[in-house]
Amino acid sequence: MKTPIAELLSLKNKTAIVTGAASGIGKAIATRFAEAGADLILVNKNEKGLMVLKRELEKFGSNVSIHAFDISDKHAISTFWEEIADRKPGILINNAGMYPFKKFLDLDEDYLLKVMNVNLFSVLWMCQSFIRSREKQGGVIVNIGSIEAIMPFKKDMAHYSLSKVGVIALTRDLARDFGKKGFRVNAVIPGGIVTKGTKGAAREAVSTLNFGLMSESYNFMQRLPLGRLGDPDEIARMILVLSSEASSYVQGTLIPVDGGFLSA
Repeated sequence: MKTPIAELLSLKNKTAIVTGAASGIGKAIATRFAEAGADLILVNKNEKGLMVLKRELEKFGSNVSIHAFDISDKHAISTFWEEIADRKPGILINNAGMYPFKKFLDLDEDYLLKVMNVNLFSVLWMCQSFIRSREKQGGVIVNIGSIEAIMPFKKDMAHYSLSKVGVIALTRDLARDFGKKGFRVNAVIPGGIVTKGTKGAAREAVSTLNFGLMSESYNFMQRLPLGRLGDPDEIARMILVLSSEASSYVQGTLIPVDGGFLSA
């Protein structure tokens, strides 16, 4: 008899790292993983947000540890891996990121480096440490890309798109290089998702009468075959599937969860 679907989707007796876990998509991922039985190692700069989430996850009975540090700091990443050396997490979800607008002609080296450190280089260093820690056991990595890396839509986002293109390339390279060593590496490509950040951007566009941004938002919505923005939990569900044995033969793939944006 084939393995029941409930067992395939279970993360019981597994430990997962989720970065950017205090809010938005990261919080949704942590919640679904806890529901699936995983123990969690949650990472975010916002320690207060992590503490609130940890209390919320108590109802699932998961072992949850929180680690507040700046994911853009390579030294902080190294220290983090030293702190969890005895945990040997088998799942890594690289969700942390920033979504900043800046005109291309106004970009400077410091700003670009900040975006790359958060969105790309942190993913690289986290993956490197994860693979080193489980070189003999293998594991699961899910990285978070963006539709902007495949089909740029919003203006003043070249730096962001560049960072997410790097995440896609890294995902495919690691899948190729470490698949035979037991590592499954995939990426989810979110579309327009309702989060605190996107709500704030919408409010700012209205309050400052930023008609360009309002026009882009309108055009974006018109392009969506489903006719609506997504919920963070809709991303979390797909990441749960990719992290479980339900996706045992899925490798090096990019899975859009975008309401059909890329197909329209």
